Amino acid sequence: MIHNPGFLLTVLAFVAVIGPLVFVHELGHYLVGRWCGVKAEAFSIGFGPELFAWVDKRGTRWRVAALPLGGYVRFKGDMNAASMTDPAWLELPAAERAQSFPAKPLWQRAAIVAAGPAINFLFAILILATFAFVHGESRTPAVAGQVQPGSAAAAAGILPGDRIVSLGGREMTTFDDIRLYAQIRPGEAVAMVIERDGRTFAKDGKIGSVTEDDGFGNKFQIGRLGLAPGDPVVEPVSLLRAPVVAVERTGQIVRTMVETMGQIISGGRSVKELGGPLKIAQVSGQAATMGLESFIFFVALISINLGFINLLPIPMLDGGHLLFYGIEAVQRRPVSERVQE
Repeated sequence: MIHNPGFLLTVLAFVAVIGPLVFVHELGHYLVGRWCGVKAEAFSIGFGPELFAWVDKRGTRWRVAALPLGGYVRFKGDMNAASMTDPAWLELPAAERAQSFPAKPLWQRAAIVAAGPAINFLFAILILATFAFVHGESRTPAVAGQVQPGSAAAAAGILPGDRIVSLGGREMTTFDDIRLYAQIRPGEAVAMVIERDGRTFAKDGKIGSVTEDDGFGNKFQIGRLGLAPGDPVVEPVSLLRAPVVAVERTGQIVRTMVETMGQIISGGRSVKELGGPLKIAQVSGQAATMGLESFIFFVALISINLGFINLLPIPMLDGGHLLFYGIEAVQRRPVSERVQE
């Protein structure tokens, strides 16, 4: 059961999630920038009025601001927090100009920009690898342990003991594969391949849809087949295999995000389901009421989300900058500031 965490816990949980993840993201930009010889003039966690700050021996101003909705690293040659190039960088003395972001080769600028999302993914993989090593990997077979009467699975003629070979042409190896496939496709028709008593045959069905409430009055549709797994199978994971399991899990989550984004673009889902700072705050508070492990796992999911969202080809995001660098590589000259705006 999801509990309403209350305003104070929601705020504290939101800060506990966003603060470290923003720091990790911006730290990726900062570290690769340093390795490339770019001077960082400011490293900010949050926006708005400055709460406190200090200047390190390299001249970087580290600041914490009042609005914990993001952050930024401002390198030499940046005009603002959005990393728009300051036209005045060309007028800097040669030694300072060499330390500016725009002066660096294209591959270095791309590496600096890509480092933020990359470290978000790595941070999530570290968390998921730890979970895999401690708890093992769920390998419950894609077999119907129970079929709910009146469900989509029952309507399709699936019986207890049937193995779900594929859904929509996608191979189902574990029961988690079934759950992940169905939950983002409420109401969709689906071609099923099942195995029963050694025989394989095809069935056509329609994924069921249930309305869920997040505890804050926000309703959304979740796809359900109406299947329950058989006896759970959890395999131990070695320290060496844990990162592999984590990368596979991250790939599954990213694929789900890509498919959900496609549904939003095609009009199959509301853009409201993308979420935002308010939505993250709400769910952060809920996760905090479910225990430390659930909260840490939620942090990993949000870290993957931040990495993915920041790679979208939108001008203000890292993905937008990478898109412009790709165009620059092809046309062998920078994209104009007017186009970037």
